[in-house]
Amino acid sequence: MSQNLDDVKTPESRKQLVIDGELLSSLQSWKQVTQFPSPEDWMFASPVQLGRLPWSYDQIWRVYQKASKAAGIGGLGTHCLRHTFRTWLDSVGTPVGVQQRLMRHADIRTTMNVYGDAVTADMQEPHGKIVGLALNGTGTARKPV
Repeated sequence: MSQNLDDVKTPESRKQLVIDGELLSSLQSWKQVTQFPSPEDWMFASPVQLGRLPWSYDQIWRVYQKASKAAGIGGLGTHCLRHTFRTWLDSVGTPVGVQQRLMRHADIRTTMNVYGDAVTADMQEPHGKIVGLALNGTGTARKPV
C-alpha cells in the first residue's frame, strides 16, 4: 500500500483550496454517515487502516479501473480526471491563469502544454463545418462524434 504522507511537491500545492459551497455541504453530509465520521479520521478513510490513513492510490486505482471498464470506456487512469477538469474549465471560458491556480500548477506552461489539448464544443462545430465543405460542399455542420 502506498499511503505515504509526504510534503506537497510545490509551493502552489500548499495554497488554500477553493471548494464550492454545494460540494462542501455534500462532503460534510457524507462524512457524517461514513464508517469513520470522527474529525480525526480521513475524509476517504481506508477500512483496512480503520480510518487512520486514507485509501491508498492503489486501492482507488483498482476501483476506478473496474468502474471504467464496467462503463464500457476502457481502462482509464485516475489522472484523466485532471485532464477532464482542465477541459471543463476551458469549456466554460475560464481564463488560463485561473485554470493554472485551480489546478495548482506552479508553472502556467504545465496548464497550457500538458493539459492543453482539450477538444471542446466550440472547436467541434467549426471543424464539422469544414468537414461538411470537404465532403459534400455544403458547409453544413456535421454532428460531432
